[in-house]
Amino acid sequence: MIRVLIERQIADGLAEHYEQAARRTLQTAMQAHGFISGEALHDMHNPNHRVVLATFRTIQDWQRWASSPERKEIMEQLNPMLETEEKITLFQH
Repeated sequence: MIRVLIERQIADGLAEHYEQAARRTLQTAMQAHGFISGEALHDMHNPNHRVVLATFRTIQDWQRWASSPERKEIMEQLNPMLETEEKITLFQH
């Protein structure tokens, strides 16, 4: 089992639009092979700093989702709302 930490810094004034797109992203990811769980969090001191913490069965499952056409399409919608490129960190037990 692996954990995927995705950090995003959204642009000012786009929080509502980002939340809608992020929800759709999580709903779509839930259908991905090997997806176990996911949660979306926001920084209490910086409302534009968002974190997604996802659990996948294997690194291959994550890589399959990360390079999937579905995720690429979703990221085309999310990327214009971000101030910087998302940062992805992988963790294992």
